[in-house]
Amino acid sequence: MEQIFSQTVKEVQNLVGLSREEMKILEDVDSAASELLEYEYQYYLEHRYNEKIPEILSKYDLMGIPILTKYQGRGARPIVHALAMERLGQVGMGVVTFADVHQFLGSLTIQQWGNEEQKQRYLPKAAKGSIILAFALTEPEAGSDPSSMLSTYSAKDGRYYITGSKYLISNGSVADNMIVFARGIENSKEISAFILDTKSTGFKVEMKLLDKPGLFTSDTALLSMEEVEVSKEDLLGKEGKGLSVAYSALLNGRIGIGAGCVGVMDDCLKQVKERSINRVQHGKAIAKHQLIQKHIAKIASELEASRWLVYRAALQKEKYDKSPEDIDLRLETDRMSAIAKYTASNASFDVADRAMQIFGGFGYNLFSPVTRHFLDTRVARIYEGTDEIMELKIASTILGKEYEAYR
Repeated sequence: MEQIFSQTVKEVQNLVGLSREEMKILEDVDSAASELLEYEYQYYLEHRYNEKIPEILSKYDLMGIPILTKYQGRGARPIVHALAMERLGQVGMGVVTFADVHQFLGSLTIQQWGNEEQKQRYLPKAAKGSIILAFALTEPEAGSDPSSMLSTYSAKDGRYYITGSKYLISNGSVADNMIVFARGIENSKEISAFILDTKSTGFKVEMKLLDKPGLFTSDTALLSMEEVEVSKEDLLGKEGKGLSVAYSALLNGRIGIGAGCVGVMDDCLKQVKERSINRVQHGKAIAKHQLIQKHIAKIASELEASRWLVYRAALQKEKYDKSPEDIDLRLETDRMSAIAKYTASNASFDVADRAMQIFGGFGYNLFSPVTRHFLDTRVARIYEGTDEIMELKIASTILGKEYEAYR
């Protein structure tokens, strides 16, 4: 295993124990990450989606890490999800974004909310990589407040018809199926979730969003739907309970994104250590300059603080998964996942910035790995819950529901 990752796994093994199968999953993740690194570098410079991500993850049977083995997944618990995403984060947030959306926002949401027929229909294919999943919640005018979405659905003759637009959808132009949210025409207060086939008549990829200031290897799209037909068998969860589906999915995703950001910090620390030892200025390695050491100390401190918050959130999620009806466990899991994602995403951006500073002029170009991390981590403070929403969520879980700022 890659040295930093190997040490991390050893620490977790000592803390909570990992089974032989869990260790095999992490070995497979390490192999996949090593193989993806060269491609991620190439595709990043070309500013295009890294089509090798699903191919290589499928090769190592890593498209269904959290999915139960009876649906052909690996059946891993949350702490293993976190470790896997951390290793992928060392490669880049483009890889993390694909895996997080496909597995945690897509497959895991179907596993949690789907009926048995839906699970049998979608999960084995998703776990083996024969289909790619996306999660279509955000709209041009509905980001942090999904209840203001304008996409609508109507029901007729036992089928649903969805019309609207979705924006900034990761995996949007490459997905075979996606979880889509829309508001009822007859009852505008009811938001429901559906599993949509992207080959359906009326579904269109309006634009691949290529002019992003980073995250170049992640597919992002603007989508439109015009009376897209969905069978009643593809209603996910109960009608009118779509926001509950969305919020639970985002809880899973936030742990994954937080873990990916930890991986970014891992790689930044590795890169600056090597750079500062080998770069000579003013007659000595820059590693001997106190101001460089200050940056490295801060990087190491933010990495460790974030890492253990993410692990704690993952272990809390494991408790909640065993008792999903326990409201107190759900609230605590929601709080811890928000704290972990908020802390890790902000820390990773700061760490990447400090790493660029250590690299100096060489750091200010896309050939530098720390520069790619700097560009990519900025979005981690926006997607799957902005900094501001995370702050409000954290505070309200401490103060009480009656103090929610966006009720």
